[in-house]
Order: sequence, then C-alpha cells, then structure tokens
Amino acid sequence: MDTISWDDFERVELRVGTVVSVEEFPEAHKPAYKIKADFGAEIGILQSSAQVTALYDKDELLGRQIIGVVNFPPKQIGPFLSEFLVTGFYTEEGAVVLAVPEREVANGVKLA
Repeated sequence: MDTISWDDFERVELRVGTVVSVEEFPEAHKPAYKIKADFGAEIGILQSSAQVTALYDKDELLGRQIIGVVNFPPKQIGPFLSEFLVTGFYTEEGAVVLAVPEREVANGVKLA
C-alpha cells in the first residue's frame, strides 16, 4: 500500500449527493446504471455510470444519498460522459456495496 500525505487526501473531493435519476445503461460492457446525483448548490447535478446492478434496483437508488469523488476529470464510457465516481466496496462475489453516509447530511458536504 502506498502512503499519501494529508495534502494528497485533502485534494480528493469526496462529497455527498442524493440520487435524482437512475436509468439503464445497455451499452455498458458490464451491467450498470446511469445515475444523476445532486451535490448541492456549489457543484450541482452530475452524472456517472455505476456497476451496482447486482445489489440495487433503480427504485431503491432513487432518493438515496451516496458518496462520490467529484473532482476527477470527466471520463467517456462508450456514448456516456461520466462526471463523478460513485464509491463503494466489492464483496467476495464481485458485487459493489455503495459507500453511504450513516445519517442524512446536506448535499455537497465533503468527507471529513
């Protein structure tokens, strides 16, 4: 494991957003959703591709708060431009469990 400095960590913008839209992403190589999340007034609504279909239905994601990295450069994924990284943890089977705040907080709040 590489060691990073505190300054390195502070540069990563891990923010809370609320999922406002979830769509199928049939063009993705691996099963995924197109997600839009509201990261508050400062950042706004961003979109991402998320490979979370194994554990989450679209309806279950809508309105849920998630944690995203919002300062990566946009990434083209086939016909879709991903603007943030949805964070989560892999299970032993390879499914993704979302990283979420334990309690509701304001959209856009940075991970402390």
